[in-house]
Amino acid sequence: MRFPRSSGILLHPTSLPGPFGSGDLGAAAYHFVDWLSAAGQQMWQILPLGAIGPGNSPYMSSSAFAGNPLLIDLSELNSHGWLTEDELLPHEDFNSRKVNFKLVKPYRMDRLRRAASRFFADQQHHHTEFEMFCAAEREWLEDYALFMALNGKYNGQEWGQWPPALAQRDATALSEARSELADEIGFWKFCQWSFFRQWRKLKHYANSLGVRIIGDMPIFVAYQSADVWSGQHLFELGADNLPTVIAGVPPDYFSATGQRWGNPLFRWPAHEQENYAWWIERMRKSVEMFDIIRIDHFRGFAGYWEIPASEPTAMNGRWMPGPGEKLFSQIRQSLGKLPIIAEDLGVITPDVVALLQQFGLPGMRVLQFAFGGSSDNAYLPHNFINNMAVYVGTHDNDTTIGWFNSASDHERAFVCKYLRTDGREINWDLIHAASLSVADIAIHTMQDVLGLNGEHRMNLPGHPEGNWEWRFGWEQLAAQQSDRLYEISALHGRCDASRLRI
Repeated sequence: MRFPRSSGILLHPTSLPGPFGSGDLGAAAYHFVDWLSAAGQQMWQILPLGAIGPGNSPYMSSSAFAGNPLLIDLSELNSHGWLTEDELLPHEDFNSRKVNFKLVKPYRMDRLRRAASRFFADQQHHHTEFEMFCAAEREWLEDYALFMALNGKYNGQEWGQWPPALAQRDATALSEARSELADEIGFWKFCQWSFFRQWRKLKHYANSLGVRIIGDMPIFVAYQSADVWSGQHLFELGADNLPTVIAGVPPDYFSATGQRWGNPLFRWPAHEQENYAWWIERMRKSVEMFDIIRIDHFRGFAGYWEIPASEPTAMNGRWMPGPGEKLFSQIRQSLGKLPIIAEDLGVITPDVVALLQQFGLPGMRVLQFAFGGSSDNAYLPHNFINNMAVYVGTHDNDTTIGWFNSASDHERAFVCKYLRTDGREINWDLIHAASLSVADIAIHTMQDVLGLNGEHRMNLPGHPEGNWEWRFGWEQLAAQQSDRLYEISALHGRCDASRLRI
């Protein structure tokens, strides 16, 4: 599917300003949408909206369908009378430039529990709306809420180590657990209702200003998730309920030993037997939530790196065939043509290219990968085609200034000659190059717009600590940044040029 020529910003909501230790779906998110519109940006790309997992990663969520409770706007709950003003006093150690998850998570979860308690105590307001939500989302919500309640009861112990009757989902054991944990189940449903109510309102506001949301859908799911627990036959698990093989990628640009992600791999024949019903529902939900879906690690649908679960690194894996066109044909038959961006980075083989071409899906190009070789590098702008998305860098890359400062002599010389620059504003040079290219979509990170160095990167693959924590403040934004971004976008036909001064 082709997209109109446009551009946008990559920024996860947790990186937004706000008083409660991390960004959320509250006032700052609306202000950011206003800023995007003023800067001529028609897209806001985010990371996965599911709950964070090990290492605070949004790519290891407890559900492929649920939203992250930590993103719920607490001030909105206060407006309904479910939180008091005193309960909204920030923790004294919150950091406006960094998410301290060890402080943020207990602070926010405590407030959510207080709000839920008051909501259920008052049977007069919003309960019909809540019940309608629970009924509409029942297919995934029931298992999710029960899973989270059991996860709490067993102190986060992996579900495979729960009592066998619960691990194997014995009907009587599940019924007894639902009765015993009814209040806790209600709490998790309240969190999801609050999240989706706020998210839909924010998305509607963004769309009203011409800003489309690009959501991020990880290909894999976490082992400790409602999806794996409730659909064990769909994943490569052994008799001990543990994964026999896990996901990752072989040695690459980011790591000499590869990346051992640890997610259980899909049992693709079982998905095919069910006509890919789980995937179709996942895609249907994503289409409801987002205007465009970026599918992470798209190459895994053509072929994926299978690592024995006993291996400590990703080096000793093997390539295995993915579902390929069978999956996407079934999705298209059920849902029609979908607005998808395929993250086709890494080891790209002819079968990946063929899959993209068969379904007309735009792939990705990252400019930071463009200058290490010669002029035939596929990531150089003169080798682009229209139907693709270009990024200066992604959440896994260094900031442009950080990349340039640590690049090889060859890369620095190449990029300066190619862009005819001295490198003093390399972040804007690459933003300009991405915008000028023929690619339909150009996405810039907020760090590059702000001109930040490598200390402000979002994620460093292969390093389990210190990721996903970056935040910014409004005082870092100046009018000239918005004006400059608008001018670049307008001159290159990526937004309405009516305000452009020539």
